[in-house]
Amino acid sequence: MNESRRAKRKQAHEAIDVFDTMTELSVGRIGNLSETGMMLMASAPLVEDALYQLRFTLGGTSLKSRTLEIGVHQLWSEPSHVPGQFWSGFRFIDIGPEDASHLHAWVEAPGSHYD
Repeated sequence: MNESRRAKRKQAHEAIDVFDTMTELSVGRIGNLSETGMMLMASAPLVEDALYQLRFTLGGTSLKSRTLEIGVHQLWSEPSHVPGQFWSGFRFIDIGPEDASHLHAWVEAPGSHYD
């Protein structure tokens, strides 16, 4: 199978809660994350092809925690095998330089597992 993704995606083994900054409501948890996008396990269906401003905190054993705010474009969504939960894919459209640097360090941290 050929991998066509441009950026490797790191699996999120810890719970990383994601919040919509406009509503301050939790929208779900990160399934995997790259420097250009993420897959989210959403607790409710999200609007197809919509723009969101999301906030989540990344840290780790070798990385100080930092809260990131990222503008995203929702690309796809599908129901998961768990009733009431949905997988949603996003691409990043707006991220500050400090947040991008922290995200890069998190993705490249030693011991990472990639999808």
